[in-house]
Amino acid sequence: MPPSIDLRTLKAFAAVAREGNVTRAAEQLHVTQPAVTLQLKRLAADTGVTLFRRTSSGLELTQDGALLAAKAEQVLAALTDFGQTAGHLSTRVRGKLRIGTIIDPEFTRLGAFLKALIEHGPGIETTLRHGMSGEVPEGLRRNELDAGFYLGDPRYHEPSSDIAGEAAAPLFDSRELAQLTYRVVAPPSFASLVRGADWRQLASLPWIGTPPASVHNRLLSRLFADLGLRQNVVAHVDQETSMLAMVRTGVGLSLCRESIALHEQQSNGLIIAENVKIPTKLSFLSLRARSADPTILAAMEAIRRVWG
Repeated sequence: MPPSIDLRTLKAFAAVAREGNVTRAAEQLHVTQPAVTLQLKRLAADTGVTLFRRTSSGLELTQDGALLAAKAEQVLAALTDFGQTAGHLSTRVRGKLRIGTIIDPEFTRLGAFLKALIEHGPGIETTLRHGMSGEVPEGLRRNELDAGFYLGDPRYHEPSSDIAGEAAAPLFDSRELAQLTYRVVAPPSFASLVRGADWRQLASLPWIGTPPASVHNRLLSRLFADLGLRQNVVAHVDQETSMLAMVRTGVGLSLCRESIALHEQQSNGLIIAENVKIPTKLSFLSLRARSADPTILAAMEAIRRVWG
């Protein structure tokens, strides 16, 4: 049977092999010199191998001793790695994170965000739920989401006051990621009507409407309400691709991100209303009441790493 070697003996052998001196090895291990000498004798007896030979400067490994010393270092390194891994697992953030995603993943840098989240919180299991940005705050309220991306002003979804009539505490923690601009696009046949037009003139033209939860609806409904105007909606869609397709076929006007508007102008000849635009922002939301939740903290750290 192979010899049974305890870790203390292995550590003593490795220390003497590195130092070439029993006294220095004993100091390094915080044990007595006789204890180290005894462990070396026991190891030599158990293995039947001559480990060292004496020289004028101290102890020198034999060829067999050098081979065993290399193996001892591997075992001790593996033990250290085992301990570090166990410690990491015991403190690793665990849990599930339901993330509300919107628009195209390239724009929200979704892939980079998920990569950073896996690196920072490898014990977190993520679930993505794609929808319209107005659905994210409601999903947080109903505990259907833990965090998510949002277009627009999150204060739109905050309660204005509590029962006593005082300003209510904010429901959401919001981290602004980017500023962006929305533009009005129209079919080429609308060119003479759209060029130089203001919001009042545009409101009466045919529009393609979107659901209340969409950023297009929220931005336009508030703008037209503030101006006392009624938007002339002639059709409704719930997908941005369908909306743009209807603009291309001449149905009516629509709102879209400036980058998309410029692409559509270049590729499909759509007209951009040059006198009007709506600024807004992309944010990442979570409930303020859960700001100390380890999974939320991990998500916010991943967002910081990706968006700065």
